[in-house]
Amino acid sequence: MQVKIGDIVARKSYQLDLIFRVINVIENTNGEKIAILHGDEFRLLADAKYEDLVIIDDNERNNRKLKEKQLIEKSYDLLKQDYQLLREKQEFYATSSYSHNEEFFHVPGRVLHIDGDPSFLEKCLDLYSKIGVPVNGVHVSEKDMPNQINELLDKYRPDILVVTGHDAYSKHKGDIDDLNAYRHSKHFIQTVRNARSKNPHLDQLVIFAGACQSHFESLIRAGANFASSPSRVNIHALDPVYIVAKVSFTPFIERINVWEVLRNTLTREKGLGGVETKGLLRTGMPYKKHDNQ
Repeated sequence: MQVKIGDIVARKSYQLDLIFRVINVIENTNGEKIAILHGDEFRLLADAKYEDLVIIDDNERNNRKLKEKQLIEKSYDLLKQDYQLLREKQEFYATSSYSHNEEFFHVPGRVLHIDGDPSFLEKCLDLYSKIGVPVNGVHVSEKDMPNQINELLDKYRPDILVVTGHDAYSKHKGDIDDLNAYRHSKHFIQTVRNARSKNPHLDQLVIFAGACQSHFESLIRAGANFASSPSRVNIHALDPVYIVAKVSFTPFIERINVWEVLRNTLTREKGLGGVETKGLLRTGMPYKKHDNQ
């Protein structure tokens, strides 16, 4: 069966471990057809020869998606439990433990999520909405992110910035510390640097940056609070959402334990890491309902 753009495939040389969307087909210098691949659930950009690809049928894809859904629901349940506990603690602190009959309102941190993949962006926006995180999402190609970030920060004035898309480390292009061996790490790093030039304080603008196999150490040095990927592994498409939701819903009087953030993600400490960061949630009262509510 001929592989074409839009097909869902896996690589025989990797034991069909991940599934990809074919986004382009090119010819290399030897005249061989090469497929350019975007991860279907992971933020990985790859290429493969035609003969290495297997088309994944609907049954196999649905079985994989069912397993993926179960993992996502587990992470979502953990996040809900954490959020409920954080709300109760914040209300206790806000009232100095006094009993009262007033209702509270909560102001979580606002997110600007810029993503190099429009389909992953939509998945993330759906989860932000489900969790209740206020967010603006913008699709920007990874190469254009450094030039557009300042304008986007001025427009949306977020508390949290997510800079993500696709990335990959290629051993044949250089060693693990050579940024030229990474697809888009340099673009993510420069985007973070530009954002930090406008907002240098780590607690005034919280930044998550990176994708699959990104150069974690350089992203942290550039000014990211959280980044991927310490072990150069693949990260799930939704991992950035779990990171920033924890930050958005943690009271501003608390500092976030990095492990408590990572435990809600699908990739955990091999794919994600960060530095101690203050929460952004603020609680107010009284909450006044309108008559038509």
